[in-house]
Amino acid sequence: MSQQTFLFNPKINKVLKNINKVMVGKEEPATLSLVALLSGGHVLLEDVPGVGKTMLVRTLAKSLDCEFKRIQFTPDLLPSDVTGVSIYNPKELEFEFRGGPILGNIVLADEINRTSPKTQSSLLEGMEEMSVTVDGNTIPLKKPFFVMATQNPIEYEGTYPLPEAQLDRFLLKLKMGYPSESEELEMLDKTSATHPIESVEPVMDKQELIEIQNQVKEVYIEKNIQRYIVQIVTATRQHPSVYLGVSPRGSIALMRAAKAYAFIHDRDYVVPDDIKYLAPFVLSHRILLTSDAKFEGVTTEELVDRILHTVPVPIRKEYRE
Repeated sequence: MSQQTFLFNPKINKVLKNINKVMVGKEEPATLSLVALLSGGHVLLEDVPGVGKTMLVRTLAKSLDCEFKRIQFTPDLLPSDVTGVSIYNPKELEFEFRGGPILGNIVLADEINRTSPKTQSSLLEGMEEMSVTVDGNTIPLKKPFFVMATQNPIEYEGTYPLPEAQLDRFLLKLKMGYPSESEELEMLDKTSATHPIESVEPVMDKQELIEIQNQVKEVYIEKNIQRYIVQIVTATRQHPSVYLGVSPRGSIALMRAAKAYAFIHDRDYVVPDDIKYLAPFVLSHRILLTSDAKFEGVTTEELVDRILHTVPVPIRKEYRE
């Protein structure tokens, strides 16, 4: 689905301009990544290697002056490699905690499906609880905290696909896609001497970002639009092609994403078009199709699109109290 055309919030516009200096033709993934970040969610990027997944996260971190950490997931990675470990200090005669990469602000979890479920769960605990447990001690994570996990959709040998319950922890599932010929030519021109990420300067700090996240929570959403979200989600549970529909967590995720999307577009209220645009990105990875639907070549994205065409859009405006 094509992105809506609206004016961006001035502060968000600065961040997107920074990203566009480095990334060519990736306005939609950049905007949707900010939707997840501002709403306190996380992103799963599923695409082939070399399309700019790592560069997008690095540019986002530099633009927001946030601490960037990268975890390269491999089959031998241990949970302590993610969360950190307690090391005995003979001088002080006590154990000291050495934090792992999950204690950054913006964390790239590269090829998350290449590591064991036990290690995956150490990252997912932090995403859900905003804390990690090491040696029985609960350690809070830094704020802001944002995870962008990647996985390669074409190589499954020796991988551990994320179970549906874990996929549900990601607010959005995105794809980068290949650039067009003109975009790739522009990319070659930009990187012929030095890489543009080297000249990226912060346009926002962590405290400003936290304040914006709090402002996003205050964005107004009518009861009619909340009802619209519930009707869409309920339709996924009742559709004959669906084995398992979207959980209530999906309803909450769609509402939170819509609030952030409205804020990004300089509005303090959500409109039905926000829901229609975001629904495929928020709901598709939360749906399990029946074997017959898979055999017929139906995709979850197509199914969400069909549902959006059948659920009536609210047209009656409610006034704020």
